[in-house]
Amino acid sequence: MNQNNRYPDFGSILVRRPQAWARLAGSEEYPEIRGLVRFYQTMYGTVVVTEVMGLPNPAGGCDSPIFGYHIHEGGDCGGNMSDPFADSMTHYNPHDCPHPYHAGDLPPLFGAKGYAFAMGLTDRFQVDEIVGKTVIIHASPDDFTTQPSGNSGAKIACGVIQGR
Repeated sequence: MNQNNRYPDFGSILVRRPQAWARLAGSEEYPEIRGLVRFYQTMYGTVVVTEVMGLPNPAGGCDSPIFGYHIHEGGDCGGNMSDPFADSMTHYNPHDCPHPYHAGDLPPLFGAKGYAFAMGLTDRFQVDEIVGKTVIIHASPDDFTTQPSGNSGAKIACGVIQGR
């Protein structure tokens, strides 16, 4: 906490060991995707720090990709031929809210030459509530409208959230 303005000092938060994390891996179609998501509990909510490499990177100035990004209910990244991460199930939504108000709805990831870095703060869940759940990256951006999950397209990467 910054003593001058009473808001959190995120610099000091990020040097701590996270309370939970997930190692992301791409599907068979996207084997080059890998990354790390770290979760830090604060008095204001949960800080989510995401770093991902190997994302699809189409050529062209207007084609910079945007990816849907969510915490899913399931606790496994297994799947089948039509959905490589089917076992991740649906968005984490313990309060039965409509989309995009699920607890697991996160801001999109913006790709930059196959790399994405994002940091955000949410008060929709505490770190201990999501341990054992999955983090999913989708091939398309979330439209924040379509029910039940934002029309984000195929699941291209997954990681199981581990706790200390």
